[in-house]
Amino acid sequence: MALLGRRNVFLLLAAIACVVPAFANPYHLFVANLVLIYALLAIGLNILVGYAGQLAFANAAMFGIGAYTTGLLQVHFSFPFWLAFPCGALVATVIGLALALPALRLSGLYLALSTLAFAQFTQWVFLHWEKITFGAGGFKTPRISFDPLPISKPVGLYYLSLVIVIAFVIFAQNVIASRIGRAFVAVRDSEPAAASLGVDLLRYKALAFGISGFYAGTAGGLYSQMLNFVSPEGYDLFQMVLQKAMIVIGGIGSIAGSLLGAGTVILLLEALREVKGAQEVVFGGLLVLFVIFLRGGIVSVLRRYVAGWDEPLRNPQREAEPDAPPIAATVEKPAQ
Repeated sequence: MALLGRRNVFLLLAAIACVVPAFANPYHLFVANLVLIYALLAIGLNILVGYAGQLAFANAAMFGIGAYTTGLLQVHFSFPFWLAFPCGALVATVIGLALALPALRLSGLYLALSTLAFAQFTQWVFLHWEKITFGAGGFKTPRISFDPLPISKPVGLYYLSLVIVIAFVIFAQNVIASRIGRAFVAVRDSEPAAASLGVDLLRYKALAFGISGFYAGTAGGLYSQMLNFVSPEGYDLFQMVLQKAMIVIGGIGSIAGSLLGAGTVILLLEALREVKGAQEVVFGGLLVLFVIFLRGGIVSVLRRYVAGWDEPLRNPQREAEPDAPPIAATVEKPAQ
């Protein structure tokens, strides 16, 4: 059963993803690219909610900020996409870091409400700051060019998204397996206990919000270029519900679960697109099913019945070394 382990399965999926453009029609390529973009969103949100335990509802706003910053820099200042794209991710990261400040004094439902208020304010800005954001009508973005590579824009953007997802998955796994990931989990489990062990709450909460914002801003830049259009309704409250559903269905506190949840939700929504009424019913029923009967998500079933799906918060080889310090010793101590 180890052949069906997490690493082997995702290596196989990555290999299949590399050859998708050779066989897919434009619609299938669009859906595949959409799955990759939402995988970024789900991973960033899971780091914040699943690992760091910060119940925040601002990820859709970060997604929109990344998209709007990328698009508006291209439209208003004639920035090339290759410059506007990292700027959009950077702006979303900075705003994400700023959101960590209320998280120092608020938690649980109160943090959720404060970040929800920020998301609604961001939506209001997108709608009413017409001189800059073009209001409810949105705006078109310039098409990206992959010259001198002999590939079309959809194919080039798909491979760009694939490379970014692979790099960001590896980065997320390394972060979670480091002392940073263990500090996130300590903050999630008990903030007073984490602080007593020398974990800097401001530092690690800001880091969690910043990483989540960076992932969402990157996804927003890719999304704006995939559609070549940016409008406020793409980043509303339903967008936040959709992203939360991905980590619930895939598995909270799991990078692999983020990927599985994003793929499951997007493919299901696309399969039901022609039957609009059934789309909401099936989607809502699926959420209820997982919340009541399968709270660990898809990945919990795989961990139970298939070997190789565990995601430890440590390096097993390092832990096996006789001279390796215990996990508690890797938590930073306060300055003397």
